[in-house]
Amino acid sequence: MRWRKVGVLMGGISSERDVSMITGEAVAETLESLGYDTVRIPVGRDIDRVLRDVDIDVAFIALHGKYGEDGCIQGLLEILGIPYTGSSVLASALAMDKIKAKEIFRLHNIPTPPYYVVDPESVPWLEDLHGSFGFPVVVKPRSEGSGVGVTVVSRMEDLLDAVEGALAWDEQVLVERYVDGREVVVGLLDGRVLGAIEVDHGPDCTFSDPAVTDDSAFHFPARLSPTRYRCVLTLAERANRTLGCVGASRVDVLVTEGENEYVLEVDSLPALTPSALVSRIAAGAGYDFPRLVQSVLETARLHSSAAMRADLVFGGRADEEQALVHTPLLRLARSR
Repeated sequence: MRWRKVGVLMGGISSERDVSMITGEAVAETLESLGYDTVRIPVGRDIDRVLRDVDIDVAFIALHGKYGEDGCIQGLLEILGIPYTGSSVLASALAMDKIKAKEIFRLHNIPTPPYYVVDPESVPWLEDLHGSFGFPVVVKPRSEGSGVGVTVVSRMEDLLDAVEGALAWDEQVLVERYVDGREVVVGLLDGRVLGAIEVDHGPDCTFSDPAVTDDSAFHFPARLSPTRYRCVLTLAERANRTLGCVGASRVDVLVTEGENEYVLEVDSLPALTPSALVSRIAAGAGYDFPRLVQSVLETARLHSSAAMRADLVFGGRADEEQALVHTPLLRLARSR
């Protein structure tokens, strides 16, 4: 085994703590069944001290939501020099930020539904801001997941309540044009497309992962023509690559009855349980759940040259003189 001791980071302090605990427990149990020395690490505001005290070789990130999949925990792990699963600090932050992700999609000609942004200062002029944008629309917080704060609105009379409700979760809100189409989720493993599954659970779907629900219907592979299926996979791969996501990830796509596909978002840390969407897709590609977890663990790494500096600062395994050669700022500091 590449790693001797694996720490599973789970829980967290976001609105998705409960979902994260489910993912974390499923991952930890699977790693134990594979023979890994596994440590469950509940994540709180003292996680920096916990990670300094615990003896792990690698961190398996099973967190969702803010502080877990937005680059915060990734940055801490980079500083501490602990390899981790999932995307880099930058890719995690971009994927979590729906506004920045959509801006990047548009720069790279990746189709995404039209939108505008609302903040607390613009709420009094919401009707003017909305103008002729039309209805229905989807109102969602800038950086939340699992359907938190998301509302489908069909009338101006309901828009203000939806926006204010979403602003309770974030400092800015995305008002996005509702696109009537099939809900298709594409699963990827370290940038490689595994397949696409169609989710059929009502017109108000907000793409919360059905890992913790029982009333959703799935069609794998998605019910698309072979040509269109390949187009959806290609589009999802482009969106994932544009943000720089690695490890296990998922891309949510809307496929209309015409000839249009729209990328909604990229999830850089999707739920990982045997019934989660990415797990269902992976199973169709020949990965049972233990193999999927093992494959995700094998992608763990540090994404920044800060690894060398972290080893030096925190007394790690790097040779000090070699570290100084590759770290100009530390070399300069030492000379003073």
